[in-house]
Amino acid sequence: MSEQEPASQPSEGGSAETPEKPAHLPSNEVTEGPERAPHRAMFRAMGFDDADMSSPMVGIANPAADITPCNVHLDDVADAAIEGVEEAGGMPIEFGTITISDAISMGTEGMRASLVSREVIADSVELVAFGERMDALVTVAGCDKNLPGMMMAAIRTDLPSVFLYGGSIMPGEHDGREVTIQNVFEGVGSVAYGDMTEGELTELEHQACPGAGSCGGMFTANTMASISEALGLAPLGSASPPAEDRSRYDTAAEAGRLVLDCVAEERRPSDILSRESFENAIALQVALGGSTNGVLHLLALAAEAGIPLEIEDFDAISERTPKLANLQPGGTHVMNDLHELGGVPVLLREMLEAGLIHGDAMTVTGRTMAEELATLELPAAGPLESEFLYTAAEPLHEEGAIKVLTGNLAPEGAVLKVTGDDNFYHSGPARVFESEESAMAYVQEENIESGDVIVIRNEGPRGGPGMREMLGVTAAVVGAGHEDDVAMITDGRFSGATRGPMVGHAAPEAFVGGPIAALEDGDEVTIDIAAREIAVDLADEELEARLDAYEPSPPNYETGVLAKYGMAFDSAANGAVTNPGAKRD
Repeated sequence: MSEQEPASQPSEGGSAETPEKPAHLPSNEVTEGPERAPHRAMFRAMGFDDADMSSPMVGIANPAADITPCNVHLDDVADAAIEGVEEAGGMPIEFGTITISDAISMGTEGMRASLVSREVIADSVELVAFGERMDALVTVAGCDKNLPGMMMAAIRTDLPSVFLYGGSIMPGEHDGREVTIQNVFEGVGSVAYGDMTEGELTELEHQACPGAGSCGGMFTANTMASISEALGLAPLGSASPPAEDRSRYDTAAEAGRLVLDCVAEERRPSDILSRESFENAIALQVALGGSTNGVLHLLALAAEAGIPLEIEDFDAISERTPKLANLQPGGTHVMNDLHELGGVPVLLREMLEAGLIHGDAMTVTGRTMAEELATLELPAAGPLESEFLYTAAEPLHEEGAIKVLTGNLAPEGAVLKVTGDDNFYHSGPARVFESEESAMAYVQEENIESGDVIVIRNEGPRGGPGMREMLGVTAAVVGAGHEDDVAMITDGRFSGATRGPMVGHAAPEAFVGGPIAALEDGDEVTIDIAAREIAVDLADEELEARLDAYEPSPPNYETGVLAKYGMAFDSAANGAVTNPGAKRD
């Protein structure tokens, strides 16, 4: 922003000394002509001058907050982006939006706000960009729902946009090993079952999160950041620099400069996104072992963009795409380890050469994926000296990590991330709970038995509302030593840090009469990954009779924001969107 200067004589072009802005830019509606003198007066009050107002107006959407380490540093990231915009001749205007810390709200009633926050972020950025007649956006993101929310806003506005991730936290160190927040959540279960003392858990708690940045494993934030590159909405290589590394701020400045190129070339999300770019994103997600939340959010992004995408596409692409990375939660490495080897582009190049992604998909630079990869200085092609990255010829697993299961319990699909055996088969008695809290109590009271299938229902997009993540329960199960012999099914979600046979997003959800509502304690439930099946051993007639008799509970919230968005959510099979133009139901 320039220092405030005395106003020159106004003209149709803004001033005698400054050139006219391109006539097609929306900001002309608030900066040009004698009738906009009051509007310019408001800008001058904030220190903008004629030169600023003759430049493209770039909104810097910034969810900085002291509520989460994921976002605590985003003012600095946004400042670097602002500098880049100014260097490129733009008028940067920063504005804020909300964030919810998933890790802090996890396991509490507050977690219902998490998915709602995705929608509020998208709505608020769309509103500011629309209301203030902005020409372009740099969308900054930290915690999990920031990322899809910002990308949804860019898609809705269809303004020239660059997505900018705030970067991930470095791992902590405890007892001679690297640790993350995942280890702390699992430690809670270990304490409950006597495998860890409270003192050891306290020590772990103090060491797990050493600074700013999003959770370091291939959890939801890093999954969506990686996906932003594969979609073409973010520059290649922008996802992996750590939050507190100098390169993160170089990346932010690059985003600020790049958005002015997008303005000049009128390059919009609608020019970038295609069926091919979404297939690239899914392929990268399953090759990385990314979060199941990526399924929900990619479905939402595609719905917003009007690009046909079905939940079955994830399974089809995962079946033909090998898993190439062994990162947390299934492995031991984190995003910074990937960064040191060249970041996401290293995997994208390997996948391109193996014919696993579309090289002709467009990117935010105006070059195709293949062209953009060719411009980067990456480690030499071929086998990497790495214990966690694999080649397509010799992958970690022959198939990708995401599996979509269907059957009489989830006719619209349910989602599982494989962190263990691809051929996992489990059949056991259902232990049915109407909320996350009651299931957590069951686990912590040491009632869990080998073979159990824990069922948590009424946690879907509408029934919750908000489709809570269940990391507390899943981590407690794993911490209790039941990663391989106890399964879980829910119409809610799981954290990106979840591991084990945990099946989420069961659709239709219980609240709208989905089959999961018919389950009773003791029903024999089967999860068969190889067959992609999730089923209960009941005759169709019995299942139908139970559903006919089912009476959903009254909404948990009948007023306020949770009630409003709860009524608006679509099925998880369509990304749980609320935008009327993107919904199917």
